[in-house]
Amino acid sequence: MRRFKNILFVCDEQSAYEQALDRVCWLAKANDARVTLVDTIDSGGASDLSKLYTMIPGLGSDEIGNTVISVHRSKLETRADDLRSKGVKVTTSVLIGTPFIEIIRQVLRHKHDLVIKGAHRAAGRPFFPGADMHLLRKCPCPVWVLNSASEPRARRIMAAVDPHPSDEARNRLNHTILELATSLARNDGAKLDVVNAWTLKEEAALRHGLAKIPADDINRLVAQEQKQSEDRLQTLIADFTDADDFMRVLHIKGIAADVITEHVAAEGIDTIVMGTLARTGVAGLFIGNTAETILNNVTCSVLTVKAHGFVSPIEPGTEERTN
Repeated sequence: MRRFKNILFVCDEQSAYEQALDRVCWLAKANDARVTLVDTIDSGGASDLSKLYTMIPGLGSDEIGNTVISVHRSKLETRADDLRSKGVKVTTSVLIGTPFIEIIRQVLRHKHDLVIKGAHRAAGRPFFPGADMHLLRKCPCPVWVLNSASEPRARRIMAAVDPHPSDEARNRLNHTILELATSLARNDGAKLDVVNAWTLKEEAALRHGLAKIPADDINRLVAQEQKQSEDRLQTLIADFTDADDFMRVLHIKGIAADVITEHVAAEGIDTIVMGTLARTGVAGLFIGNTAETILNNVTCSVLTVKAHGFVSPIEPGTEERTN
């Protein structure tokens, strides 16, 4: 994990940030990194915030709005002092606007290389509600959403990889995923499963009676695809032989989203490291059907990594300073 130097830590009340403090402290000290703690006020801006309070008698709306900001700032400084007492370099900022947009703007303006936030607190709602999914889709740097039940130390980590014979962007992303996963497992003393799902496309259609293809021919195609996929996986992990004592490599036949979510449930995985690769370099990029399906079906911590060349659809905007 020795790659993060400028960490953004989201400490809003909707996120279970408390358990993430230890993880942030470890990362900052291990990397000699600086940390920015942010809280968010869901509003169109300071002027819109003031308008919310025009019906309250006795105080001007501007005064009430400034008071609300001051309360958020005070709470944030208290959280920051906990990290400062442990030797971490910390600054703070209260962001006003649509939370995920303002977090991404903060990342773009200040070139943060990692966003950490706690899981959403509300019971009975998706683990990754709409705002967090927007952040995972559109934030240009890695985003680590921490489930407080499994932090501050991971025990069972899964790296989801998908080597490709000719897609350099995908293979570069896979290498980054393994770098992060092996480093995290080594630090935490955790077990790491590297999972790669493979299939022969349209195998079911080929085996249909209407296709009239001999079973032996289809079996040879399946065996060939399995061998080629296995070779690509072995090439990928060849750079990580120093992790053999805690890393298990699994090459599983099946649809990737199904294989990964089933493995998470069966093996008690508490942290997934995965990529969010679709087309790169396209503003407004979504994270891809496989990643989206996985995120909608797990409740463990997830560290997501974008492919090189990703362009966020969010513009940096003008910073509204409240820090």
